[in-house]
Amino acid sequence: MESLPVRCPVCSRDHAYLTPVYPCPCGSPTAPPLMRGAPVEPITRRTWDDDWVSVRCHSCGRRDQWPYPELCCPCGTVLRIPVRPVATRGFTPSAPPGPPPAPLPRTAAQPRPAFQPLVIRTARDAVSAAALYLTWLGYRDVVQPEVRPTSRIDLRAAGVIAQVDSTTRPTALRDVECLWLNALHTSVSGVLFSLAGYADDARSRANGLSIPLFVMDLTGTPRPVNGAADALARTGP
Repeated sequence: MESLPVRCPVCSRDHAYLTPVYPCPCGSPTAPPLMRGAPVEPITRRTWDDDWVSVRCHSCGRRDQWPYPELCCPCGTVLRIPVRPVATRGFTPSAPPGPPPAPLPRTAAQPRPAFQPLVIRTARDAVSAAALYLTWLGYRDVVQPEVRPTSRIDLRAAGVIAQVDSTTRPTALRDVECLWLNALHTSVSGVLFSLAGYADDARSRANGLSIPLFVMDLTGTPRPVNGAADALARTGP
């Protein structure tokens, strides 16, 4: 993975951004080429066309559209990471991949498998990606209704309900409070997923109610943005 130092222009926090790697249909790992030294841009408004970038596989030369690299700062700002444009002519095949890592001894403890995200192209994909993540965390029997109910609860599982905000606006305080009331009524925990981050008062209220908040980028990978979400991601339910 390529690492890039990133400073949030809003709160001046420093981050080490690792670009996501995707499997090309030929089997080779492929990643958007990051542009070092270029300023990052806060995302204030999302459009589907601007959220994709062309990436060329260095092994086979195939050119595909992949989610634009993003980073969610703890201050709530979502940053777009600059990417070098894809060359229009020619490519240099890379060396073939090395041998796979040796299997762990039978006596060794098996590590938790890496989360396998679902690329988000539609609002329905966002709900499906959140369902995959809840299953990966350890929740059983995750159910996704065909039609969104009036309660706006998108996912249910044993001991948890979840709401997925796939709009282009930061999730509002009302969404946090509605989720909390629904969770309280059914005696389960509540989890929120958002594509555009959270309003300041929503984050503050969620922290007071210990509601885990996750932000998802278009790779479908949820990232915790408060303490409750960090704890859930580390230990599971």
